Amino acid sequence: MPAGLPSAFEDMACKPLRFIGEPIEVVFDEPPVWSKSPGCPDGFIWRGETYRIAELLGEWCDFRRRGRMARNMRESHLTVAATHGSLGVGRFTFCVRTDDGRIFELYYDRAPKSVDDRKGSWTLYREMSTEE
Repeated sequence: MPAGLPSAFEDMACKPLRFIGEPIEVVFDEPPVWSKSPGCPDGFIWRGETYRIAELLGEWCDFRRRGRMARNMRESHLTVAATHGSLGVGRFTFCVRTDDGRIFELYYDRAPKSVDDRKGSWTLYREMSTEE
């Protein structure tokens, strides 16, 4: 997990239970003001089942450019982009507890899928556990 997580989240000692890595549809009670910089959703739909988010345990952003995208920018611009983001680059990650007590990590990836589909996508990354 990235450095700088909220201390309350670090204290929980969450450990990965299983990798999922599947697309999800998210549910917002009120749509986000900026679609490319969303907050935590109020729920999500995975494999046809709806999960309501009861608690946000942690959140963080990662605007690092990877692969060839990291090499197509001057160093001075790369530093600014790493903190503020740039077009189509960045992930907003959320660790949440659902109303049935399960803990999941999900993220919004700002990268466009194609010229015709410029919106990013939501992914259910993994299920977490607080048990030893």
